[in-house]
This record gives sequence, C-alpha cells and structure tokens, in this order.
Amino acid sequence: MKTERIGIIGGGIIGLAVARRLGQVRSAASITVIDKEDTVGSHQTSHNSGVVHAGLYYAPGSLKAILCRRGAAMLREYCAEKNIPYLECGKLVIAINESEVQALNQIQKRSELNQVKGLVRIGIEGIRELEPNAIGFTGLHSPHTAITDYLEVAKAYAADVVASGGTLLLGKAVTSISSKPNGVELRVGEDSLMFDRVIICAGLYSDHMAELGGDEKEPAIVPFRGEYYRLVPTKNDLIKGLIYPVPDPNYPFLGVHFTRRIDGGVDVGPNAVLALAREGYLRSDLSPKDLWETLRWPGFQRLAKKHWKMGVSEMIGSISKHQFLNRARNYVPELQDIDVVRGDTGVRAQAVDRDGTLVEDFRIHRLGKVLAVRNAPSPGATSSLAIAEYICDELFKKVN
Repeated sequence: MKTERIGIIGGGIIGLAVARRLGQVRSAASITVIDKEDTVGSHQTSHNSGVVHAGLYYAPGSLKAILCRRGAAMLREYCAEKNIPYLECGKLVIAINESEVQALNQIQKRSELNQVKGLVRIGIEGIRELEPNAIGFTGLHSPHTAITDYLEVAKAYAADVVASGGTLLLGKAVTSISSKPNGVELRVGEDSLMFDRVIICAGLYSDHMAELGGDEKEPAIVPFRGEYYRLVPTKNDLIKGLIYPVPDPNYPFLGVHFTRRIDGGVDVGPNAVLALAREGYLRSDLSPKDLWETLRWPGFQRLAKKHWKMGVSEMIGSISKHQFLNRARNYVPELQDIDVVRGDTGVRAQAVDRDGTLVEDFRIHRLGKVLAVRNAPSPGATSSLAIAEYICDELFKKVN
C-alpha cells in the first residue's frame, strides 16, 4: 500500500501543531515540515507576547471564539504534560473613563457569550486590589488568562513530530508549488519533492505561498511592527498580571498595554507601525520589494486613507519614548521614562482584503490538494492545537 505523503510549509507554531496532529490521525503517513529558517518558530512564534488568551474579544460563533476557548484548554493540559511554564496571572481590562464603559460592556457581553470562565466586573477599589499601581473607572477581570513561552511550546511540538516519525526540513525555502495528476510538487532549493497533500502555514509569507499554490492574491499580508519597552527589574513589582485597555472600535489594533512575561519581566506595548520589510524587526530594516508590494496593494491604500491619523500617532510614539509611555501612564501614572528600556519587537502578519478591511477571523482556503492558512493572527498561538484539529478535519473532508 502506498504511503501517504503530506507536506507542511512553515515551521511556526501553527505548522508544527498541524504536523503533530497529522502524526496522531495519520500515523502511517509520511509527514514533512519545510521552513526556510534553520530553527523552528523563528518569526511570529518567538516574537509574541506569550499571552494565552481566554477569548474576551472575539465575535461569538467565529472561528477565533470557538478555537481560542478549546485551544486554551488544550494548551494548558499540554504545558502541564511537557513541564512547560504556564501561569494564570489574569488579565484586567480597564476603562479609564465613563466614555469607555459602553465598549467594555460589549466586551463583557461577548466574553459571556463565548463562555469565558471566572469573569468579574469591578470598580475603582477592585482595580486597586488587583493592581495597586493602576487607576481606572471600571474594569473586567479574567482570572484564567495566562502566560507561557510559545517558543518552548513550538519546540515541544517539533519534538513530537519527530518522535512520531515526521521530518523537519529546515533551512530550505519553497520556491514553487505545482499541482500534478499524482499530487503536489514543491520546488525546495535544488530539489523537487512530491506530496499527496500540502498545507500552507507560512505566516508572514502566507499570501505568497498561497499564490504559488494557485490561490488569489486576496487577502494580502501587510506587515506591522510592534515595539515594546520593558520595565527595569527593580520596577517589575509595579504590575501583578496583565493590564489591557478597552480597544477603540474605530482603530484596528489593541493599543499599548502591560504584559507580564513568563521569565518575570514586564513588557509595555506594543505600538503598531508599518514594517518596511516582512521581517523588519528594526526601524532600519528596509526591503524595497516588500515595501513596494505593500504600498501598491489597494487594500493597504484604503486602510491608510481611513486610519492615517492613527498611523502618524503610532509613528510619533515609535520615535518618542515619552509619547509612547504617555499612553501607558493612563493606566499606571507612576510609570517614569527611566523605569523602562527598549524591549523586543515583533512583526505581525496582518491580512488585509482588497477593500481595506482587516481580516479579523481565521481564514483558510481549500485549493484542491492544497490547504492554505491565509490568516491566523492572535489568538493563533493560543488556539494552535485546536486550529490543528480543525485543519486536519478540513484537509480530509470530501470535496464534490
């Protein structure tokens, strides 16, 4: 009997979770994960906040809402099994004035519809009890929101893949995807590899890979760099858990917040500025090709026209430490410029439709024997095990 060959393009946390799941449900298959980097989880996986989301913000019934809740529960069990650090430090969403109360009410309603456990609505004194250095008008506390180390999770997934007989083909870039009568041919470096099925989990390059596989350009990836400051160690006790703002419904990103890390540090941020390269972790990183591709995408042009004022504000915050921290001081007034140093940066693969709409939900396209993950932003890492279940079910679903 012929061995089924399945290829996964992308060695981030989603691709590795899918490969791991395939090893469970297709134990006789030959599973190969291909990534252009020499190590797994090199980009979004190892450059994120480490938050295990509980599902507060997502539209009820959406894939994000469904898979986040299941994924968080699965991830908690997995971390316990693998002895990966996992801490339920809790998240406090704060409305700083009365004008934000209605939006916070909507978050609470969504959270309840999404069956987020343990939610508590609190007032000024409740905020002080949870976060003595924070201020606010009212808040919503999610005690089961947690933090972990997603790179360690991804490495554990990779070890599971290898243990089940799978192969990690690292340091190899896929340059072409061709559907053939007998399967799907991938050009990998100087080699051609044949697979019966291929799954694209390429993160920052998901649109490029999907197009190679025969999909349309939409949605295109627009890279946004998120910059963090980090509290100096002597100030880590300013923050007990996670402090988040009430998102502005007119703005596509969350805004500056405080995130306790699993190593004990505390990050302040991120902002959201256009990255000048898909892997543009530094302000000086520039890829003319990537930038031109972003600027000529009609979806980005429409997005920029709508949100240009906020874009300018984010750029000012990127240049000025004082302005950046002024946003954080709305929640923790005691924070001083000298209390922080430059922290890590990440680049978010934000999918944008042609009409300028940011793709909010997970989006997966079926292309015959190829399945393309076109959008899996936050809470993608939280949901990774549940996303893997979903993708594997979709992969083997019969298509008329």
